[in-house]
This record gives sequence, structure tokens and C-alpha cells, in this order.
Amino acid sequence: MTGYKTRMNLEGVGDEVRCRTFPVTLAGPAIRWFNSLPQGSVAGFSDISRASLAQFTTRIAKAKHPINLLGVTQKADETTRKYLDRFNDECLEIEGLTDSVASLCLTNGLLNDDFRKYLTTRPVWTMQEIQTVAREYINDEEVSRVVAANKRQPSYTQPRKHGNEERQKEHARDGGPSRTPRPFPRVGKFTNYTPLTLPFMEVYQ
Repeated sequence: MTGYKTRMNLEGVGDEVRCRTFPVTLAGPAIRWFNSLPQGSVAGFSDISRASLAQFTTRIAKAKHPINLLGVTQKADETTRKYLDRFNDECLEIEGLTDSVASLCLTNGLLNDDFRKYLTTRPVWTMQEIQTVAREYINDEEVSRVVAANKRQPSYTQPRKHGNEERQKEHARDGGPSRTPRPFPRVGKFTNYTPLTLPFMEVYQ
């Protein structure tokens, strides 16, 4: 509404033109509200202005106060990098925020003990300085997370091998398979003989 009034004043147009052109600037819920105004309820642009402010002023977002930053704390499962990004987004919505208040609220909401202790070594930090210092702690934190994740991965053991592979291992421990030929089995002593049908002299002839 303020922007529309300013433009109309610069154009130097009258009240009638303002009433006719104002609906063109509306859309969505605003144009539906305008079309629902009772017939004859608008005698001039001042009536439109008062009705519009009464309808939509309560929907205007209230400006955030610096004290709201105390409620922006790091969550248990939130990394320092994500927390700083979320904190910076909140800072952009606060007008007149000083570095002393921002650094105090950020330190109060940190869960990273080493980073928080380092920030307490100085009374005031600028957000740019905090971002520069935070890089080292963020890198250390991310490396620690990767190492912890690798340790949690299960280790797989090879199944026990049987058969030929197991025997090969035993031969290897013994210096390799023996190549010495096995001796023939000993034959027992003969006690039964086939009787001869010829004399000895004829056998040797």
C-alpha cells in the first residue's frame, strides 16, 4: 500500500484513477478480498486504504529482536557447519544487530566444546572472524565423523576352506608335498606249494 501511494503521488493522479488502478496491483487473497467488499462501501481511495490496512496489518510479520537469537541453539544431531548457516540466516532477519550480541548468542548456542572455549578468549568477534575461525573446527569435526563411520562398518571374515585348499596349506607348512615313492607292501611267507609232476632233472632241462 505504501509503495502504491508513493507512485500515485509521483504521477500526480486523482482519487478516481487511484481507485480504478489499485485492483490491478492485487493478486491471490488480496484481490479476492477486494472483490468481496460490499457495494457502496468505497466512496474514495481513503476508504480502500483503511479497509486494506485493517484486513492485512495483522498478517505483517513482526521484526525479530536480537534476543531471539538466544533461542537459536545447535541441535544434538546438527553439525557445526549447518548450525552456523542457520544462525547466519536468523541474523539477516534482525535489524540493528551488533557483533557483540551476535557472537554472545552464537557462543551460547554452540555444542562444539573446543570451538566454544576458543570464542570465549575474546569478548567480541565479528561474524566474518567467526566464520574464518570456524573452518578449522568444522574440518576437524567432519574428519572425526568419517573416521567414526568407518569404525562402525562390520568386518567380514572369509569362510573356512576345506578339501584340496586345506590340504595344500598343510603341505606348505610341512615344506611341500613328499615326492618319495611309497614302498610296496611286504608279502607274507608262502607255506603252500603246488606239487611237481616231473622229476627235478627234467624241470631244469
